[in-house]
Amino acid sequence: MPRIAGTEIPDNKPNRIALTYIYGIGPKFSMDICNELGLDPQQRAKELNEDQLAAIANLLEAKYVIEGALRRQVQQDIARLRDIRSYRGDRHRRGLPVRGQRTQTNARTRKGRKKTVAGKKSVKGMK
Repeated sequence: MPRIAGTEIPDNKPNRIALTYIYGIGPKFSMDICNELGLDPQQRAKELNEDQLAAIANLLEAKYVIEGALRRQVQQDIARLRDIRSYRGDRHRRGLPVRGQRTQTNARTRKGRKKTVAGKKSVKGMK
């Protein structure tokens, strides 16, 4: 498996797909990289030679924020929102959806498993 920017990219995938395995590189950026370096987006990653791998690594280092630096930047942004006590920071702190999604139903990914709350017990025979 070729290794670019500290990330293993799969051999048997086309270049345009294989580059998206790098955190911070999506489909658009992977196509931009292929076009800029003159790589065939359909060529398999295992067919890349050392010069091409080095060119990709140099371009990523020069032009894009990826992997650890990007993860750190995202965490710092979230920490800043928490520190300034913004609404979004509060939602991050509570583990609730941040971008305005509904929470009365759904939102289970952010909220976690259901926490069953005991209901009000009715007494039979009272009128």
